Amino acid sequence: MIGDGLLWLAKWALCIVAIAAGAWVLGTIAGRLWVVLLPVALAVVVTTILWPATRWLTAHRMRPALAATITLVSFLALVAGVIALIVPSVADQAPELADKSTAGVNQVRDWIQGPPLNIRDEQLDSAVDAIVSRLQSSGTQIANGVFTGVSTATSVLIAVFLVLVLVFFFLKDGPRLLPWMHVVCGNRSGRHVEAVLERVWATLGGFIRTQAIVSLVDAVLIGAALFILDVPLALVLSVITFVGGFVPMVGAFVAGALAVLVALVGNGFTTALIVLGVVIAVQQLEGNVLQPVLQSRSMELHPVIVLLAVTAGGSLYGITGAFLAVPVVAMIAVVLRYLGEQIDAATSPPDSADCETAATAADPLAGTPPGDPA
Repeated sequence: MIGDGLLWLAKWALCIVAIAAGAWVLGTIAGRLWVVLLPVALAVVVTTILWPATRWLTAHRMRPALAATITLVSFLALVAGVIALIVPSVADQAPELADKSTAGVNQVRDWIQGPPLNIRDEQLDSAVDAIVSRLQSSGTQIANGVFTGVSTATSVLIAVFLVLVLVFFFLKDGPRLLPWMHVVCGNRSGRHVEAVLERVWATLGGFIRTQAIVSLVDAVLIGAALFILDVPLALVLSVITFVGGFVPMVGAFVAGALAVLVALVGNGFTTALIVLGVVIAVQQLEGNVLQPVLQSRSMELHPVIVLLAVTAGGSLYGITGAFLAVPVVAMIAVVLRYLGEQIDAATSPPDSADCETAATAADPLAGTPPGDPA
């Protein structure tokens, strides 16, 4: 019995090691191909947002290429309009906000020097000198970053162009991708691949649309409060709240904290306290009403899993990783659920009707009443 137990443990240990090695190889390959995988992932996310409009246009007998072009151009015009509204607001209010930020820093300095902290000027000066020396010691790295900024900007432009091209072709040829995958994978595997991809697409689309609705509600309610309270950069903060809503839990917290900070610097403690109350109320509305009502059942993920996914994605790939973490985990969950269904179907015992049918098929006289001529 001990030997059988050790052999069982050794077998599963080797399986786990092999799986870990395969995962490491796949992760290494994904890291090398990240410049290609990232545009594809972003293009899929944007396609889920634009696909309902394209489907509506094609349903009204418009050619797929023209429908995809109209949808993509309208989306770009909307993004450009939002940017055009934000930039003048930032340019107009940035100097005033900077002056108030300086005054806020001085107030914080006076508060730190007073009771109960009673920190002396020498301690503050030493802390400031340490920060300045740290920045000066990083001057070489900052300069290198400035000189490499041109190449980084070029890479960003190339990535954006690639995303737009992929979105166009996904919108244009999307309905033909699943049959093509079915043919490539064969009849036996193709039906599983097609079923999984259909579920993944439905889950991803539901997640993106749900987050868009929730983020829009958050942005409208918080933005209205900021406009009423005359908080600087209210429009910019509303847009940040909308974008931050696509990063569950973490994005809403960061956007709300930024709104409270700007209100504190621009309007004072009382306004910041009101903004904090509005942010907490809106987030409670989001978490207790909007998310349970709008979220699809296929997207059920425990908050701990969501938080760990966002943390891992942010630590590995920054803001982009945090943005894509939850959709990726949701798609993995869909695949695991499908595998579980297939395992249950293959291992579940047949019911009594199936057993009787199988017995009758095996023995034609089984189940015949006594005395029957048959």
